[in-house]
Amino acid sequence: MPTRKAAPPAYRCTECGWTTAKWAGRCAECQQWGTVVEAATETGIVRQVSAVAPTRSARPITTIDTRDAQRRTSGVAEFDRVLGGGLVPGAAILLSGEPGVGKSTLLLEVAAQSARAGRRVLYASGEESTAQVRLRAERTGALHDELYLASETDLATILGHIDETRPDLVIVDSVQTVTSSLSDGAAGQPAQVREVAASLIRVAKERDLPIIIVGHVTKDGQVAGPRILEHLVDVVCHFEGDRQTSLRFVRALKNRFGPTDEVGCFDMTGSGIVEVADPSALFLGTGAPVAGTCVAIAMEGRRALPVEVQALTIHTGAPNPRRVVSGVDASRVAMVLAVLERRAGVKLSDCDVYVSTVGGVRLTEPAADLAIAIAVAGAVRESAVPRQVAAIGELSLAGEIRHVTQAPQRRSEAERLGYRTVLDASVGTIAKALRHPSLIAARTRDEGEPGF
Repeated sequence: MPTRKAAPPAYRCTECGWTTAKWAGRCAECQQWGTVVEAATETGIVRQVSAVAPTRSARPITTIDTRDAQRRTSGVAEFDRVLGGGLVPGAAILLSGEPGVGKSTLLLEVAAQSARAGRRVLYASGEESTAQVRLRAERTGALHDELYLASETDLATILGHIDETRPDLVIVDSVQTVTSSLSDGAAGQPAQVREVAASLIRVAKERDLPIIIVGHVTKDGQVAGPRILEHLVDVVCHFEGDRQTSLRFVRALKNRFGPTDEVGCFDMTGSGIVEVADPSALFLGTGAPVAGTCVAIAMEGRRALPVEVQALTIHTGAPNPRRVVSGVDASRVAMVLAVLERRAGVKLSDCDVYVSTVGGVRLTEPAADLAIAIAVAGAVRESAVPRQVAAIGELSLAGEIRHVTQAPQRRSEAERLGYRTVLDASVGTIAKALRHPSLIAARTRDEGEPGF
């Protein structure tokens, strides 16, 4: 009996090529929503592609002229630092961030500074009207005749504005609000985002025109839309910050023209966004030394920043003492407390422990372990650490102080800022660190008795 030939899959995912006989709202392979469309042809069939004579012949890489691809400044030094030195002609830059963190404010400042440098800028906003952008520009002092505004959500119209104004820089805010007539679906859907981004990138490459594209993020912090969006662009930057503080950071997650370990620091004020060229003093306490504080040298990209760690301990009779942290990892603090009690003899089982950082900065690297341990030990023993002492090191469960990455740079930055004593892996163990001469001398001056 002849077998019945199975029908070819009728639907295909535009992201990963997964096929199915029935339509589904979400791809079972790549988990993307709205990417399953009706397949016009059977999948899995490879047709032969005939060769076409290229319009431009391939050349040896040593003969390529790069004089027309020199970087130019955006006018915002901290943003240039993240980009690797400035804007590269033809570069497509994606800037993402949480709602309300200040992406539009930052890019409006970039647009204004570029306009003041004599370059024409086109700012295409799909989320605000031109009057709303003008009000924000008046508040932040970003008004300039070379800064052109357009409130458009149609891709063809934006391309028409580019042809009309012939700008030196284009900013599109945001890619999720722009639609193309060449693709079906509403704005923000994966197919629309992919088509709009591909068209803008093609214009950027053809005209050597740098384009900055704003991208929304999902609730878990990832760039919204298809993952291919991050592959298409040249640079992916993330703008982050705590809404409770005015400090903002720009980090490069991908950069074809420079490093990805640079961080730009900004301060969000009522009159706009301000660069923080030297943020060393933002994360330090003021006044006389207090028991339960210690300075750690943290790395933000290539920057070494002193961050003050503060600890407070209170004796309690509760069976489960409280462990409250802010700005540090709770599980890391719990491990440090266990090492302190077991390896250094600092009794903490009958104390509530509170650990926090100054300035709202978050310490996630193990290099802050030693500073946390010294701050907690100082809080228990009521001994203040001198202002000229800093700590760098990771604690092991054996009580050893381990080496951390970029230790020479951390030490040199600490010495530049006036920290004459830097406790690190050379001390050996946490028990020896707590008996270091600089800490013993501080306690002797305070209470007239030896020991930290």
